[in-house]
Amino acid sequence: MRLLNRSAGRLTRGRRGPLAGLVVLLLGLLMTGGLYSAFAPSQQAAADQATADDELVAQGRELFLVGCAFCHGKNGEGIETSDGQQLGPVLVGVGAAAVDFQVGTGRMPLAAPGQQGPSKKQAYSDEEREALAAYVASLGPGPAIPSEQDWSLDGLTDEEQEEAVVRGGQIFLTNCTACHNFAGSGGAMPEGGYAPNVRETEEQYVYEALLTGPGQMPSFSDGNLSQTEKRDVIAYLNSVDESPDYGGLTLGSLGPVVDGAVTWVVGIGVLVGFAVWIAAHTTRTDRKKKGEVTT
Repeated sequence: MRLLNRSAGRLTRGRRGPLAGLVVLLLGLLMTGGLYSAFAPSQQAAADQATADDELVAQGRELFLVGCAFCHGKNGEGIETSDGQQLGPVLVGVGAAAVDFQVGTGRMPLAAPGQQGPSKKQAYSDEEREALAAYVASLGPGPAIPSEQDWSLDGLTDEEQEEAVVRGGQIFLTNCTACHNFAGSGGAMPEGGYAPNVRETEEQYVYEALLTGPGQMPSFSDGNLSQTEKRDVIAYLNSVDESPDYGGLTLGSLGPVVDGAVTWVVGIGVLVGFAVWIAAHTTRTDRKKKGEVTT
């Protein structure tokens, strides 16, 4: 027992010595540094990312000066004509999402300023579009490009997906049918504009259109329509595309004007033509009979 007490005393005195304290301190510093190196982001990686972002913005600026500055100004400040008309809108603060929508759908660049840019084949590559979006985003804070998880219904049960479609239909019928019609097929707008067929638009661009409000369309920021509500609208549009047409020919689902025009032109036209044919046929028969009697 005495031997054990003496050994314990020696160990205790050794631990309390200055050398032992220094060793413990060094071990603590090594462990802290190792953990920091393992879990903290590398400064070199952050610097490399910043350099890559700067290069992307520089590339986007070069593309912007060639293809966009004529209408939007060298720094996205917009340009007005001598009579006060806006040649190109201000791009400061529109964000990367607006550029991704306009360039991705081919609406920009325009061959010449017009009432409304039509959707067409994309003029830039995906890499160039990304660079343009990065440059415009650097001009001022604005909506970022959304990711697929923002509008995807993956992970929801069938019941939750049906509920999303119902909610999206209510939102669409309340806010969108005045321009895009109840089926999203689009329609005419005042002063030569038109609302496009959103059922033929990719989900990403529908989301970006809701977020940024291109042209005459109002913007629905997350404060107006949440990310979930925008997703529900897209779910409703997808359901319209997938629903069977129980009523026969939909005629593009363009509404009662088209239905009425087809009824008058085709329906009434066929009836009038049939009536003319009956009258002509009856007249020829009567003449033939009269000729036989005379002979």
